[in-house]
Amino acid sequence: MPQTVFYGNDSLTKLGEQAALLGKKALIISDKIMSQIGNVKRCQEYLEEAGLTTVPYLEVNSEPTDEHVSEALTIFQDQQCDVIVTIGGGSCLDAAKAVAVLATNDGYIGDYMGGKKTVTENPIPLITIPTTAGTGSEVTSVTVITNTKDDIKMMIKNPAFIPQVAIVDPVLTYSSPPHVTAATGVDALCHAMEAFISRVAQPLTDNLALSAIELIVNNLRTAYINGHDQDAREKMAFASMQAGLAFTNASVTLVHGMSRPIGALFHVPHGVSNAMLLPAVLEYTKESAIERLAVIGRVLRPDLKSLKNEELAEVTVNEVKKLCRDLHIPNMKTYGLDEEKFNEVVSKMATDALASGSPGNNPRVPSHEEIIDLYHICYDYDFTVLEKVSK
Repeated sequence: MPQTVFYGNDSLTKLGEQAALLGKKALIISDKIMSQIGNVKRCQEYLEEAGLTTVPYLEVNSEPTDEHVSEALTIFQDQQCDVIVTIGGGSCLDAAKAVAVLATNDGYIGDYMGGKKTVTENPIPLITIPTTAGTGSEVTSVTVITNTKDDIKMMIKNPAFIPQVAIVDPVLTYSSPPHVTAATGVDALCHAMEAFISRVAQPLTDNLALSAIELIVNNLRTAYINGHDQDAREKMAFASMQAGLAFTNASVTLVHGMSRPIGALFHVPHGVSNAMLLPAVLEYTKESAIERLAVIGRVLRPDLKSLKNEELAEVTVNEVKKLCRDLHIPNMKTYGLDEEKFNEVVSKMATDALASGSPGNNPRVPSHEEIIDLYHICYDYDFTVLEKVSK
């Protein structure tokens, strides 16, 4: 995890003093929305008050690409910056993490996927400031960047991607609209649940994951309905950070493996594609993760904790379905994915999902054909059909 983490309302005010410890000229990596609502300007003001000069790069969009990384890196080098500040959703943070590493290590960002190329030099100091409660990217050793040539979302994991400072200010999430709150919140739930059922889970990550799951399920609906509910926003921001710490140390599993190709080929935001998949993937995985899913079921429904493990596993799946239903999560069909194109590329999607490595951490490891079947199930999945659980 990062060396320094600030959490709490108005913790953004710590930006200037922290950046002054790391450099004198900051590249701010963000997007146009963050600029329009004034968040970039606030960062500039805190940085300039602390004596730093600033250079903005605001071209990141909902899915960070190798082109964004290349553009921002060029600006960083041309302007001779020595520290990077990033504010926004996970896309901005992921792009900044890639720039921080490439600024001191040569090559293409995809060269570092799967350990093919080694990071030999320490990255540029990086301060991450999330404005959504979702990706947890502010505390992880992972960046996800789209290879625009091959339409592949590259999941790249290395300790060098861990930011030096994370500033998690729940107030910054107030501006997140309901549909973004829903998608990013379910993304955080995916991180926590996948970390808990992962084949490489451990006691420390289990505690972080279960705490995050409980906070998300108990507060996401409120944050979705009332984005200015202070208590819900605070708990969601904390849960997202916990979930990030859990999965960066225990890995994600099948949901994320299947999610990345959807984002790469259909440009579906990462949180939405995860949410589309989570219930069906849990159903597929259930028989191989009864005990773990039962533990989650006791957290989600303590009133049903006396049920058998098999029943509690079903409770877990049902509660996730209910949450997705209440948040109006679409399936792929209702989101608008063209069915003809979907059928044309579904085999490539399955291949890319397996190649990412994440499905190998799932309690039930799927074949190529099973992933294709799962994609078809998820295409027009019905979140309202619940399994029967005896009481």
